[in-house]
Amino acid sequence: MSGELPALTGEQFIRLLLLDGWQERGRSRHGIALGKLVAGTYRVAVVPTKPGSMHTNTLHRLLSVKQTGLGRSRLLRLIERHGLS
Repeated sequence: MSGELPALTGEQFIRLLLLDGWQERGRSRHGIALGKLVAGTYRVAVVPTKPGSMHTNTLHRLLSVKQTGLGRSRLLRLIERHGLS
């Protein structure tokens, strides 16, 4: 898989996070809050669930150290391992 990030819906991203050990912590009309202990810090990310692909900037913010801390390469590995559905 190339370094390009595919277009992801919020539901696809949530599924990948759940497979990575994140747990659902709450729901609102705008999204689902997921949490996980990462390197001694408890992280919480709110992933939007509106229909269609997430905006590129939203995905990049979710991958940042301040939110999930996944980064581009780890997301691509998760997609490679689990696929998108």
